[in-house]
This record gives sequence, structure tokens and C-alpha cells, in this order.
Amino acid sequence: MPYMCHFTGAKTQFGKRRAWHGQAIQKGGFGLKPTGITRRTFRPNLQEVTAVVDGAPTRVKASARAIRSGLVIKPLKRKYGYTRQQKQQAAG
Repeated sequence: MPYMCHFTGAKTQFGKRRAWHGQAIQKGGFGLKPTGITRRTFRPNLQEVTAVVDGAPTRVKASARAIRSGLVIKPLKRKYGYTRQQKQQAAG
């Protein structure tokens, strides 16, 4: 399973980390110069959750943003909840 959100598609992105040295021109210096530029990764906050995917509970990786925004639908924990839903669907 890749390090990717099942619902939003968020995955690892790459960028740079910059260290600045020098004194700003407004403060009487020659300006800030980027001195240490190194590669770094930005990783999403992925959680392994049990979610309903295509009508069946499945273990997937979901980003915390997807969980908070309501994209992840979690299955019911107790069986009697399902029977209550089935009775309501049969009645109405």
C-alpha cells in the first residue's frame, strides 16, 4: 500500500529547506543570502482506519484532513445497528 490517502490522494511531496544568513538591507546590511539549501519531504498525516469502501468495511490509509472533513464513513461497531437499519429499509 503506498503512502497515500485513499480518499484525497494526498501523498509525499518534495521541497527545499533554506537557511538565510546576513543582515537585511533595511538594517544596514548587504541583504539576506540563502546559504544552506537542502531537500526535504512534506508528508501527509495518514492514519490507518476501517472505512466503508464499496459497501464493505476495509482497512485503508486516510489523511487526518479527510477524517475531519467527513469523507471517511466508518462502519458501525455493533451488529444490532445493522439489523435496525435493515428493518427501517424494509419498512420504508
